Parts: sequence; C-alpha cells; structure tokens
Amino acid sequence: MNYLAHAYLSFHQPQVLVGNMISDFVKGRKQFDYPPVVQQGIRLHRAIDTFTDQHPATKRAKEFLKPAVGPYSGAFVDVVYDHFLALDATHFTETGLRSFAEEVYAQLHSNLSLLPERFAALLPYMSQQNWLFGYRFTDGIEKSFGGVVRRAQYLNSSAEVFDLFVLHYDALHEAYKAFFPELYQYTSTQFNALLIQ
Repeated sequence: MNYLAHAYLSFHQPQVLVGNMISDFVKGRKQFDYPPVVQQGIRLHRAIDTFTDQHPATKRAKEFLKPAVGPYSGAFVDVVYDHFLALDATHFTETGLRSFAEEVYAQLHSNLSLLPERFAALLPYMSQQNWLFGYRFTDGIEKSFGGVVRRAQYLNSSAEVFDLFVLHYDALHEAYKAFFPELYQYTSTQFNALLIQ
C-alpha cells in the first residue's frame, strides 16, 4: 500500500488525510458512516488508485515484478512508487520528509476515534517504526514487501520480488518518473472536483 503517496496527495487537510489513508479498510456503504470530509478523502483515494492502475507506466512496472508475484504485482509497484517519491527532491528533502511523516502521524493520532479498528491497530507500528520516512531506504522497502506478503493470500516470501526490485531498479525509477508527475497534476487540478462528487 502506497501510504506516502496517499498522505502527500491529501494536501495537508487532516480529515481528507484520514479518509485517504483508511480507504482500503472501508468497504461498500461503510464509507457513509464517516463525516463528509472523510468520505471525500475516501473518494480521493479511490480516484488515485484508478488513475494509478490505468497508467501505462504502472502497467510496464508491473511486468518487471510479475514473475515473482503474479497478480499481486500492482501492490508491490505501489510500494516501489513510494520509495521513489520519498527520494524525489521535487517533493521532499530528507528533513522535509521526516517533518511530513511526523505531521501525518500526529493528525492520524488526533483522529483516532475515526479510524477503523484494523487501521488503528497498525498505526502505532507505522508511527513508531516511521514507515513513511523508511520508504527512502531499500531495507524499508524490503520490510514493506514483507508486509504485502503477510496480507496476500497466496504469497509466502518477498525475497524473489525484492530481488527483482533491485535488478530492475533503474527501469522502475523511469516508470515512476513517467507516472508521478501526471498523477500529481491530475490530483491537484481535480482536487476540488473530486471532493464534491
């Protein structure tokens, strides 16, 4: 799950952030149990996911990882994109990313009552282990890959997909560079429209 991208594309709006971060934990009509601005964040998350999945660069990136993880390749590409976003000087300095991560954790903790039980349970690990900042480092990506495997029904190991990530690092970086500026432009220009749908 690309938590860093979803947090960043919430544009510093706390309840939009909550919705954007919890969307994968909120199924069907459960979204209507939340305040309107959180619902807007949930819709924003889903629009981001649709744009990401349909982008030609994402389709190319998946092909590099499919030999190891088959149909789960998209989930791993999401993590890969967060790695390159964390290193992208257009968006973050190292210090800026560290500060942004702390801001996100603080906002999520201050809205704890709105978080689904499963997300609330992982938030202490996310903040204590500083997942958002950890995306800068390949060992952080290796750990995140392990988390994807634990949630996947038919995967047993992340070793092979991590090896493919390292092998195709430059090509995956090129995919990110072709993809993320367009996602950012799409999300920022459509932000208000997405929020009122």
